[in-house]
Amino acid sequence: MTDDVLTGVGAELKQAREAAGLAVDEVAQQLKLLPRQIESLEHERFDRLPGPAIARGMVRNYARLLKLDPEPLVARLAPRAEKAPAPGQVAGRHRQQMPSSTVSRRSTLFLLGFSIALLAVVGAVAYQWQREKAAPGQAPAASAVPQAPAEKPVEQELAKPVEEPAASEKPPVVAEAPPPVKPEPQIAAEPALPSGIHRLVLRMDEEAWLEVRDGAGRSLVSSLIPAGSERALRGQPPFQLVIGNASHVQLIYDGKPVELKPHTRGEVARLTLK
Repeated sequence: MTDDVLTGVGAELKQAREAAGLAVDEVAQQLKLLPRQIESLEHERFDRLPGPAIARGMVRNYARLLKLDPEPLVARLAPRAEKAPAPGQVAGRHRQQMPSSTVSRRSTLFLLGFSIALLAVVGAVAYQWQREKAAPGQAPAASAVPQAPAEKPVEQELAKPVEEPAASEKPPVVAEAPPPVKPEPQIAAEPALPSGIHRLVLRMDEEAWLEVRDGAGRSLVSSLIPAGSERALRGQPPFQLVIGNASHVQLIYDGKPVELKPHTRGEVARLTLK
């Protein structure tokens, strides 16, 4: 099967859009996508889209907006979309921006060496403090040697009756002091967020596409996130979210989980958090 047989999906979508009198920006706004993504679909530039699964979901939603049957288009799209870069390759381009493992290991070794040096300094200071604390207590002990009592006149010694301890008297019981209680370390509480700032946490069980904008229209994240990753974001609401492969993504907003299923069509979830 040649590439010519597999083309035509983008052209059909473009023709239906123009027949409906819609501009690219209007379609992008209704689908919560970027204009460049709509143009990539119409020109069948699937290498510019985040993976075959996301591309099929975009085509399906685009067709439904134009009141077209999405399934034939998706079926024709499948072989062509598979030729786009694999999700692992797209994620590799994002991972290239991350620091190398060699730099991470050097940073870890530096922090470990710094921690050991800091502990050695603290130990030396504590040892010196203990010696200085124990030094004043040794002087009285040396001067506490009992001195021989002055000799009393013989008459007074003979006149003083000898007192014998009563048989019923028991030596006093000296109570042992309880061991000192070590104060438990206090865990510093997480600082509260500033007024008007909210926090989002997204956890990816599988590879997923994320686009998040805050109330000021600033892009907080727009990339393909690898499986097993977590993204914590802060900003001012309302937040506009587009989540690909949403069935494998967990969303937590201000410490409370948010259900994505009611906002999901196909494999893409779109929602607004206030």
